[in-house]
Formats: sequence, C-alpha cells, structure tokens
Amino acid sequence: MSDATRPPLPTETFHHRSMSLPDELLVGAIDLHVHAGPHLKSSPRRIDPVDVAFEAAAAGMRALVYMDVFKESAGTAWMVRRLAPGIDVYGGIILNSNYDGLNPRAVKTALNYGAGAKFVSFGAHSTHYLASREGRLVDGRPRAFHEIDARFRDEELARAIRIPLEGALGSELDEILDLIAAHPDVYLNTGHVSGAEALRLVELAHDRGIRRVLVAHVARRQLSHDEQRTAVRHGALLEATFADYVYPGGIPRTHYYVEPEYTVELLVGGDGPRSESFADLRAAIDAVGIEHFVIGSDYGVRATPSPVEGMRQLVACLLDMELPSEAIRALVADN
Repeated sequence: MSDATRPPLPTETFHHRSMSLPDELLVGAIDLHVHAGPHLKSSPRRIDPVDVAFEAAAAGMRALVYMDVFKESAGTAWMVRRLAPGIDVYGGIILNSNYDGLNPRAVKTALNYGAGAKFVSFGAHSTHYLASREGRLVDGRPRAFHEIDARFRDEELARAIRIPLEGALGSELDEILDLIAAHPDVYLNTGHVSGAEALRLVELAHDRGIRRVLVAHVARRQLSHDEQRTAVRHGALLEATFADYVYPGGIPRTHYYVEPEYTVELLVGGDGPRSESFADLRAAIDAVGIEHFVIGSDYGVRATPSPVEGMRQLVACLLDMELPSEAIRALVADN
C-alpha cells in the first residue's frame, strides 16, 4: 500500500478515542504470525487459511504470514493467493522434528516450493529449549516429559534443535545458513530457541550477510533490554505476539505431539520462557526503539478468536497502553 493510498492517521488523543479507531489502524496491517488450517485432530484450528485471508482482506489488512508447525506453508500461500485475491499471503518452514530438525534438504525444497518460503524458522515446540521444559503434573509435582519417559528423551528430545553457542556449527546448520544467505528476500526466524541461542543466530546471520532476521517472541522474551539492543545493532527485528499476553493459558493442549501422554500441561525448568506483561512490552519498546519491533497475533487455536479479531484486540490493547496511533501503525505495518 503506497503512502498515497494509505488512510491518514487518526488524530484522536488517548482520552478522546472513537469506537472505530482499532479498525482504522488495522487498515494496511500485516499479521506476521497466523496459525490457520490443518492441525491435529485433538487440537483443531479456529479458522482455515482461505477464510482468514478473506476476513483480513475485508478488514483492509495488507498481508498475512502463515505458520505451520507440521509442514512448510509456502504451498498453502500459493493456494490461498489463487483463491483469495486482494491480500498478500506468505509462508515458510519451521524446522521441527518432523523434518528431523536441521534438515538442509527440507529448506531447499521449501525455498522452491509453491510461492517459495519467505522465512526459515529454527523450530517451535521441538527446539531443545522448549522440548526439555514441556511436561505435566505427576502426583502434584511438575515433571518434564524427558524425565519421566525414556522414549520421549531418546526419540524427541534427542533430535530437537540446539544452536551451538561456540565452536563448530555442524554441516547441517552451516548449509542452512548458506541457503538463507543466498536468498536475500528470506527471513531467518530464530524460532523458539533460548535467548542465548537466538543471539548466536543473530551473530551468525550478521557474519554471513543475512539481512533479514527476526528474533521470535519466545526467544526475545528471554533477552534483557541490553541484549535486545545488541540484536538490533546486528540488524534484527524483534517480535511480540498477542498470544503472549491474552491467551487461555493453563489448559492442556496437544500443540505438537499426537501421543496423549505428551499433552503439555505446563512448562518446567528454572529458566523457562519468561512471561511478559503489556507493561513489560511497552518498557522494552521504549528502551530499544519502536522501529525495531513487529507484532502479530499468533492466533488460530480453537479457543481463541480469529487471527484478525486478535489483531484488532491487540491494537486496542496498545491504545490502552497509551501508544499513539503513529507508533501502532509502525508496529503493525511499517516496520
């Protein structure tokens, strides 16, 4: 959307806001974290990729980015483009264990499949960082799956992604970084690795000349303000998602594993993903600079509203945090 066609920014103040202001700020917005489409039978999604594209287009949004933890979403984007004109849609690949983790062949395929992957993520639920912390209550005590189930330890945790913090990278990671570097329009998405691993990926990307890097929301929340400033000095963008703040938590869900015994009830471990309030996000934005942040809904779970409504609610919450309209437009569209 060009500056000539983009609607003017509302001039309303915090204490004089119209009911329609969130809808106005949604025009031209991009949701860079949409979960829509097929999922496990035990955890169906809220909406399919075509319907969410029509809904987003009707709201005047500019683009959607589909995230699929089980398969690449570049093919999904190709199909949606043919069925739902009027909005840009993109997909990519999340290197979970169903791709055997760091798999260069999977990345090569995704980069050339359908509409072509626009991001390569270094895992979601099956990063070592998360897989080692997902668990459930046993006799009232929180226990990690790998502590109580040898099969999970040997078959799932053993092939989860880990990013070496120093020393040799390994041939698979080395090749994947080269593949991303050879496609300057593709984002390196850190995925749900630890904060330290995310900073290592940012550093490696900078050294390889990878210009597009996104520190995913789970990883960013582990970083101090100084560490977030380090990431942006190396050219990275920082992600925040609505699901980190407004989400039906504490409900057991089969986000990734088909086995009922691997239904995640809680995260365990002393350095598990740090929770963050809207006030914490505002503090990070103020400390690091709003031009370095991007936001998305991370919605699509059946128990949440649709991703488009999630984005509308997110905008409303940011208004309640007294962010001005021009700052919200930067977060949802310009950055």
